Amino acid sequence: MITNKTARRVSARLSAIEESATLAVDAKAKALKAAGRPVIGFGAGEPDFATPAHVVEAALEAMRDPKNHKYTPTPGMPELREAIAMHARADSGANVAAADVVVTNGGKQAVFEAFSAIVDPGDEVLLPAPYWTTYPEVIRFAGGTPVEVFAGADQDYKASVAQLEAARTNATKALLVCSPSNPTGSVYSPEEIREIGQWALAHGIWVVTDEIYAKLTYDGATAGYVLGEVPELADRTIVISGVAKTYAMTGWRVGWLHGPKDVVKAVSNMQAHTTSHVNNVAQRAALAALTGPQDVVERMRQAFDRRRRTTVSMLREIDGLVVPEPKGAFYVFPDVSALFGREIAGRRVSSSSELAAAILEETEVATVPSAAFGPDGYLRLSYALGDDDLAEGIGRIRALLA
Repeated sequence: MITNKTARRVSARLSAIEESATLAVDAKAKALKAAGRPVIGFGAGEPDFATPAHVVEAALEAMRDPKNHKYTPTPGMPELREAIAMHARADSGANVAAADVVVTNGGKQAVFEAFSAIVDPGDEVLLPAPYWTTYPEVIRFAGGTPVEVFAGADQDYKASVAQLEAARTNATKALLVCSPSNPTGSVYSPEEIREIGQWALAHGIWVVTDEIYAKLTYDGATAGYVLGEVPELADRTIVISGVAKTYAMTGWRVGWLHGPKDVVKAVSNMQAHTTSHVNNVAQRAALAALTGPQDVVERMRQAFDRRRRTTVSMLREIDGLVVPEPKGAFYVFPDVSALFGREIAGRRVSSSSELAAAILEETEVATVPSAAFGPDGYLRLSYALGDDDLAEGIGRIRALLA
């Protein structure tokens, strides 16, 4: 006899996880391009630059060294953990030791492990929106409830302490901070981060802060570091970062977190039973990135800045779009809600998903609708692609929407 229990093929826990919208858009764009279509993809948050040559050489050398052919410590190679701690101390001034660091298989694993370490069923996590598509999925997987705190274009997509306080309940366990932001490119100033951190400290709330874009800021903006602004929060803060965005190493899958010792111990135990340690060759490459020449980072940042200005300028020429000036990361997040109700290429558009579909089908340009990031009414465009493709892609969109 088949019962409901035996009939279920995929667990409820995994069935509840939504597909990554950004990766889905990127995969569709690449499939169309492979089929010979002249598709331009603004979907993936992936620098178009090659990984710096000295990093690649370090990986080649590591492959030839037999010591890298064996298991290494679960939380990461000691020298890499020390390099990460050194950068954290230099960037934020926080008292971070190598023992406080766990090296992970990309930033996503760090996010997963951070919330797994501190969230129990019934806990609420304040999630400023728009947010990166992975955050709510991970919070729910850990048994928690994401509580959206929305800030629109009129607030530069930055949630205020007053909004956070209004959303706080007795069940609030943690707050997610992502600055510079994916998907909006907004940057919380050091003063804003200090105010938020002091509020979290006063209410005993954990802070999970994703700082993977911290090196990519523009127009004089400075990313505020939670531990630098409110060092008293060290016992309730988990910091997430990695080499993917700063060093054009998305495919190498090296991220990390650092936090209180009990969290680091719990995360290390979890990782020991899932992925063990990160690939040794990739760890050696990450070590070379962190300890080698940093001028390449500045060159890439300048290129992103140029593309940012081009993207914003061209999008602002499209009637109906509201385009806040992003100050960090490599995303622009225009408000497209004024286009809803219009007829575009013979179809009436009433959502960002329908608009993104029309743009892809009519112009062969891939964008990400904002349903993936919270409230509807926006599109995310990554300007991490080449200058020529960027101008061509936005030109196609502009021609369609003119």
